[in-house]
Amino acid sequence: MKTFVNLFSSLDETNKTNEKIAAMSNYFSSAPPEDAAWAIFFLSGRKPKAVVQVPRLCLWAIEAADISDWLFDESYDAVGDVAETIALLLPANTSSTNLPLHVMVERLYRLKRLAEEEQRSLILQTWSEMNTTERFVWNKLLTGAFRVGVSQQLVARALAQVSGINVEVISHRLMGNWQPTAEFYVNLLSPETEDADISRPYPFCLAYPLEDAPQSLGDVHQWCAEWKWDGIRCQLIKRHGEIFLWSRGEELISQRFPELVEAARFLPDGTVIDAEVLPWREGKVIDFGQLQLRIGRKTVTNKLMQDVPVILMAYDLLEYQATDVRQQPFSWRRLTLSQLLDTTSTLGRIMVSPAVTGNSWADLEQQRSRSRSLSVEGLVLKRLSSPYRVGRQRGDWWKWKIDPYSIDAVLIYAQRGSGRRASLYTDYTFGVWSKGQLIPIAKAYSGLTDAEILAVDSFVRKNTLERFGPVRVVKPELVFELGFEGIQRSSRHKSGIAVRFPRMLRWRTDKQPADADSLETVEALLRAHAS
Repeated sequence: MKTFVNLFSSLDETNKTNEKIAAMSNYFSSAPPEDAAWAIFFLSGRKPKAVVQVPRLCLWAIEAADISDWLFDESYDAVGDVAETIALLLPANTSSTNLPLHVMVERLYRLKRLAEEEQRSLILQTWSEMNTTERFVWNKLLTGAFRVGVSQQLVARALAQVSGINVEVISHRLMGNWQPTAEFYVNLLSPETEDADISRPYPFCLAYPLEDAPQSLGDVHQWCAEWKWDGIRCQLIKRHGEIFLWSRGEELISQRFPELVEAARFLPDGTVIDAEVLPWREGKVIDFGQLQLRIGRKTVTNKLMQDVPVILMAYDLLEYQATDVRQQPFSWRRLTLSQLLDTTSTLGRIMVSPAVTGNSWADLEQQRSRSRSLSVEGLVLKRLSSPYRVGRQRGDWWKWKIDPYSIDAVLIYAQRGSGRRASLYTDYTFGVWSKGQLIPIAKAYSGLTDAEILAVDSFVRKNTLERFGPVRVVKPELVFELGFEGIQRSSRHKSGIAVRFPRMLRWRTDKQPADADSLETVEALLRAHAS
């Protein structure tokens, strides 16, 4: 546990990629397999659900620290994070735990099976064995809120550095379902590259946002353009007669789309397709909001399948005839995918994403201008000679998106962020005008510079009108331009409208609150989107 906490501190204290990789490499080079497996589990974003209710933890911490409720509340208000507040308020302890990480995790899971008083006793014992930083990390694990600034791809790079195994092999082995055992860790770093798990997907290749004019990419004929569809990115796998549908978030979603599984039964064994699940009716995509009706369902009724029909829009072929073909050029993979689906009946539910053609970049620009009418987000450009890479890398795949919808809205509520932002007000709710009042239209927390975040935080602290738990109502004085990708009706929102992927485009210091947009303006955007 001690070395894992030291690793956490090293990662938390730097934003430099090479330093993070070096810290993880140093840890994995000496950690026992049973600890290393759990470290990978946590560092790659996997985490257990909270095993103890947070109010209980707070109560036990108040008792252990022998302080009043109001002092705990004031401390939490200053710190902004429950795990850190508890760690700081508990009586100081100079000793640290000598228990290994896997033993501490076993203790964590044992808490689930204990009665409340037994939980209290074990947690108080654990706190007494730890120093402040160890308590903080332990509390994060307890509350299910553990995270640190590394991605699964960075973890894979560190493991590749330690083992000498290709990072793409490591990335592949980290996909899908696995258990953090010593055996898993040994197999993960094994020179043998054969993988027995027939359900395992490949790491996804992601397009990078186009930064310059498309003409900078050279000859247009060296590229394939496709529509950027708005659905659920996934991989369809058929191996040994079994079918698996994985989302990009590594969630197995086969049960939610049984009609796609049925269609895939006609594909040959040893096939893996990179694709997008799309809500689809009468030959065209329908609003993503319809797809959300199915996302939360583990079992799907016939009525729901009729109400929200779906297809699989295929992008790429990753495995063909049980052979990994990711290093073949994209032109070969796309042609082979087209031939495969042309000669296979998939009940009309699996189709190749159509190429968007043009003899010049100007032609493609004209095609791209049709995006909103087709309910797509723009174009994806893929170099015909490119392999299927791991993660988001510059050079071969670019997303050429249309400009987002935008409105001017007023900051009306604020609350603290999490992680490094736990002590700052960085999560905001914005309103637009309706009948002389500001009504909430969107929440956003990204898009500002560090300096702007500090300035808004200062404003929130000085201009709070009311408090509702962690939320502060602020004077309606700051105007921001918000951007978002989609818009739809919603009975769950006071405004009657929900926007998709909202973020702050800029702080409109040149505008007064009265200059912000109205609900009627947003309604007009909705009508334009629907048409």
